[in-house]
Amino acid sequence: MARGTGTENDVLVIGLGRFGAAAALELRRLGHKVTAIEKDGFLAEKFLGRISHVIHGDASDVAVIRDAKAGRFPIAVVAIGSSVEASVLAAANLVDVGVADIWGKALSPEHARILDRIGVHHIVRPEADTGRRVAHLMGGRMQDYIEFDDGFAIVKMRPPSETVGFTLEQSAIRSKYGVTVVGVKAPGRDFTYAVPSTKVSAHDVLIVSGPTTLIERLAARP
Repeated sequence: MARGTGTENDVLVIGLGRFGAAAALELRRLGHKVTAIEKDGFLAEKFLGRISHVIHGDASDVAVIRDAKAGRFPIAVVAIGSSVEASVLAAANLVDVGVADIWGKALSPEHARILDRIGVHHIVRPEADTGRRVAHLMGGRMQDYIEFDDGFAIVKMRPPSETVGFTLEQSAIRSKYGVTVVGVKAPGRDFTYAVPSTKVSAHDVLIVSGPTTLIERLAARP
C-alpha cells in the first residue's frame, strides 16, 4: 500500500459517535478533507454530504483499512467508543499501514495503556479530562482550564486581591507562586500580552500558565 501520499489536510476519522462526529465536523469546518469510516449504516448515511467522504465499514477489519487506503493519511483519529476491542484493532491496523500521527479515544486507563503500547501517538480521555476540568472550575476563580499531560496548565482566572491595583512587577506573582501571567483582558477590550508594567484591576481576567499544583495554589488565594 502507498504511504504518505495524501496532503497534510487529509484526516481519517474512525467512528462517528458523539466524539468522532464532533471532531470530523470541526476538522471539516477548519478546512480539512475528512474521510470517516463508520460501522453503523444509519450513522454513515447521516453524515453523507456533511464531511468529505464516508465509508460504511468496520475499521477493526484490516481489509476495510486497506480498501480505504488509510496509509495515505498523515493523521487519523480513532474515535470508537462502543468497544475497546474494536478501538484497539482499528488503531493497530492504522499503525500497521504506517499512519504517521494517530489520535485515540480511550475509555479507561487500561484502554489508554494498550493504545500507547501499540503505538498510538496521542491519547484522549474526554470524560476524565472534562471531569477534572469541571472540578477546577467549580472553585469559582477559574473561568477556563486546560491541563497538559506533563502537569502543566493554562487557565483563565479572576485576579487574586493581592494583584489588584498593582503592576505585575509589583505583585511579583512569578517569584511568589512560580507561575506566569501571559495575558490580561480588561472589560470590553481584547486580551493583551502581559509585561512587567501591566497594571491589574479587579475586573480584569488573567491568562496564567505554569505547573498545575502552583496554579491551584494561586487560585486558592482570596
